[in-house]
Amino acid sequence: MKRVLGLDIGKVRIGVALSDPLGTFAQGIAVLDAGRDWINALRGLVVANNVGVIVVGLPVRTDGSRGPEAEWVESIIERLKTEFDGIEILAWDERFTTTVAIQSLLEGDISRRKRKMVVDKVAASIMLQGFLENRRRGN
Repeated sequence: MKRVLGLDIGKVRIGVALSDPLGTFAQGIAVLDAGRDWINALRGLVVANNVGVIVVGLPVRTDGSRGPEAEWVESIIERLKTEFDGIEILAWDERFTTTVAIQSLLEGDISRRKRKMVVDKVAASIMLQGFLENRRRGN
């Protein structure tokens, strides 16, 4: 069964999460350096984990409108569609995922230095879990 991979794309770091084979649970698996060749690193993760769908967090505003950040991510989504032929690439509303991730890490008493290292993959897993739950409900 194909897995679902989630991306929380930022200008510095890209959080990566992966579903279990049944598409029930999301787990953060990596943080990629946005300043390097992250597409090839992503390609390795896609192949190694039998990924069939990539869900990209779209940073829409609280009122649902799209600003320059969302337009930038949409351009990356278009690039991913050309780079990963045969894999479905979807956008998913990622509002508040980073805020929720930071709050969770603070409640877990994670040090500031360690939070910085994991917040992106935690945000990616929160975003992907929301997608998986929505899909399971049939939406």
